[in-house]
Amino acid sequence: MPDLSPSMTLLSITIAASALLGAGLQSQAPPPAMPEFTVNDPRFRQLVPDGARLEKLADGFAWVEGPVWNRKTQAILFSDIPNNVVQQWKEGAGLSEFLRPSGYTGAPPFTGREPGSNGLTFDSNGRLVLCQHGDRRISRLESPGHFTTLVDRYEGKRLNSPNDLVYDTKGNLYFTDPAYGLPKTFNDPARELDFTGVFRLSSNGRVTLLTKELVAPNGIAFSPDEKILYVAQSDKDKPIIMAYSITADGTIASGRVLVNTKSVGDTGKPGAPDGMKVDVKGNLFATGPGGVWVITPDGTHLGTIETGVPTANLAWGEDGSVLYITANTTLYRLKTKTKGKMP
Repeated sequence: MPDLSPSMTLLSITIAASALLGAGLQSQAPPPAMPEFTVNDPRFRQLVPDGARLEKLADGFAWVEGPVWNRKTQAILFSDIPNNVVQQWKEGAGLSEFLRPSGYTGAPPFTGREPGSNGLTFDSNGRLVLCQHGDRRISRLESPGHFTTLVDRYEGKRLNSPNDLVYDTKGNLYFTDPAYGLPKTFNDPARELDFTGVFRLSSNGRVTLLTKELVAPNGIAFSPDEKILYVAQSDKDKPIIMAYSITADGTIASGRVLVNTKSVGDTGKPGAPDGMKVDVKGNLFATGPGGVWVITPDGTHLGTIETGVPTANLAWGEDGSVLYITANTTLYRLKTKTKGKMP
């Protein structure tokens, strides 16, 4: 940069000051704080009360996902996918590293952006089950560094990169398998499946393809009576949440679009359908443009918990009324007036 003479510097300051005065006092005021909630329907306040506030618990991660409440330790676990680690946050103790590596256990350096674990849950015996991007499987943690593979193939071909998962009460595991965890994602030459599917791993170990109609299946959850399976699609052209009826054999019937978030996303609000959870009344708390959308079983968008950043997932914790939200680089907590089922 060239040196500026005193006269030029004075002239610059004078011009800048005149511009500020001409713009008026309003231009000098700080921008208004982002509202934490957008209320579209009064029923929103029956679930998220007046006075509720997003509480920042931890920050500075790369991209956080897949939270799950650990009943044994009374702590929240969540994945920091790019850093290949599961973190833990506990009241009174704060943040600590729970598991590393969490999703890629190979020796060669991983060449993609998301090697770590994604969705997390617990089985009926209280064992942690992980979607492992880098290893392209779903596994059960036996002890630090020791995993048992539950599923890594369909009809002999390797899965893409399992993303999210949920057990039913009979012990069957439902999961999504987009390609976000592969080094070149959907264009990765190592892909063996030519589709991205939603699958069911039965309690006897059989893997069933439920649907391959979604181009980017992501979050997954059941209605309280387990008659409906919800699946989010994180596709910029068709960002939707699907609702599928569960049939007697545990597979799904043809689905319907519960909600399409494209019109809101097109306004510039960050984020897309990703992770979701359901409360005991059947309302969905689902990530979407702006933060976490609260949606009734008939698809009415009651309002949004505004994080202002791309928001990945959430989990019920503590007594079942507290939401833990993973939003971009931050872990939040929100107390609600409803409750959800914890694994």
